[in-house]
Amino acid sequence: MKVHLMDPVLDRYASRATPRYTSYPTAPHFQKGFDEAQYRDWLSRLDVNDPVSLYLHVPFCRQMCWYCGCNMKLASRYGPVGEYARTLRQEIALTAQALPARLTVSHLHWGGGTPTALSPDDLDSLMGNVRARWDFAPDAEIAIESDPRTLTADMATRIGSLGFTRASFGVQEFDRRVQVAINRLQPPEMVRTSVDQLRGAGVSGINFDLIYGLPYQTVETIVETVRISVEMRPDRVALFGYAHVPWMAKNQRMIPDESLPDARARAAQARAAAEALLAEGYVAIGLDHFALPEDALAVAARAGRLRRNFQGYTTDQAGTLIGMGATSIGRTPSGHVQNIAETGAWSRAVSDGRLPVAKGLPFVRDDRLRAEVIERLMCDGHVDAVALGQKHHAPDGWWRDAFRRLDEMRADGLLTLSSGQVRMTPRGAPLVRIAASAFDAYLQDSNARHSVAI
Repeated sequence: MKVHLMDPVLDRYASRATPRYTSYPTAPHFQKGFDEAQYRDWLSRLDVNDPVSLYLHVPFCRQMCWYCGCNMKLASRYGPVGEYARTLRQEIALTAQALPARLTVSHLHWGGGTPTALSPDDLDSLMGNVRARWDFAPDAEIAIESDPRTLTADMATRIGSLGFTRASFGVQEFDRRVQVAINRLQPPEMVRTSVDQLRGAGVSGINFDLIYGLPYQTVETIVETVRISVEMRPDRVALFGYAHVPWMAKNQRMIPDESLPDARARAAQARAAAEALLAEGYVAIGLDHFALPEDALAVAARAGRLRRNFQGYTTDQAGTLIGMGATSIGRTPSGHVQNIAETGAWSRAVSDGRLPVAKGLPFVRDDRLRAEVIERLMCDGHVDAVALGQKHHAPDGWWRDAFRRLDEMRADGLLTLSSGQVRMTPRGAPLVRIAASAFDAYLQDSNARHSVAI
């Protein structure tokens, strides 16, 4: 696939704000004051024969990055982190008690923040608590996010001994001027050391996150970052656009608006980085991921089994994702839930013996149909809206309003519409989020603010 650095049609769409569609309905539509009893009911009705996914959130980081939009807390000392670990152990027990039986885990993901802000002993203890209450499939993926600036050799060894199969690093950008501007100094040698330590400990899967659209970033700096990154041969690379949301993330106010590239420059950076990754033998996965051809993510994409959840693109086929930890999000066949974000309130709820849910949204009307249509479009770049409508017993022609909204993109050569099918063209593939939004029944009446499409 050839990626052109200048495309006036794509540039015209690039600055449109659009959800990322890691869920449908999206998180801004979750309802406050969600009833814990309803979540317990959802968990109690899970099919004991179906595997589940687990997500554990650790909101602490040892250093603040100015670009970060995650829910995180700066941990200048270990005391609060240790207290959080003790409460998380309690939540693990409470959640397992709410299930109908001892279930099997197909995927487990530790996210944050920085999960490796935990001590090796606390990580060990928490994993022991999980394994005491869930079975793990023989081929289960067990993944953890890490920060090369603070990962120690002892922690890398412990991660390997605990059976983790994948580790993710936030590389973002190697240019020093950009790193200074985002307060994340990590030279390539530091990242390479962390990668070598984890591989030496038996962690075979390595993911890198790269970001375009950062302050003072250019096409040249992001392409050089790709070059350095692929020398370390990560199995997967996620290429995200920086979401500048200073009204939500106060730390982003440290980044001057005038230092940020405009929409056309962002689009050029995204296309150049993608082209560089493809030239190095990686294959494009969905909207913004790349993988080596033999990686499980690439295999799933070729087979039409790629999935998308709150962690992005995944091979996970589980229909239930159970989130634990402050602000974690989960999904059951009945709907979405999100935990309390503030760690003090989250801790008090758990100490009182309550599942610490704050928001939720039951699936209603045609939510499941639209969720599947959006997921398939985001994963495959094409979808048969007629076939999925029949699967979900929707009225004939349910998709016509969405197709009318897509007509502008069709006229611009970004997608094709035929017999109830949508197919992104190679030119329009980077704008799949905009195409997916045509099927979003909640978006038209929403006041939520979203990141730009590219």
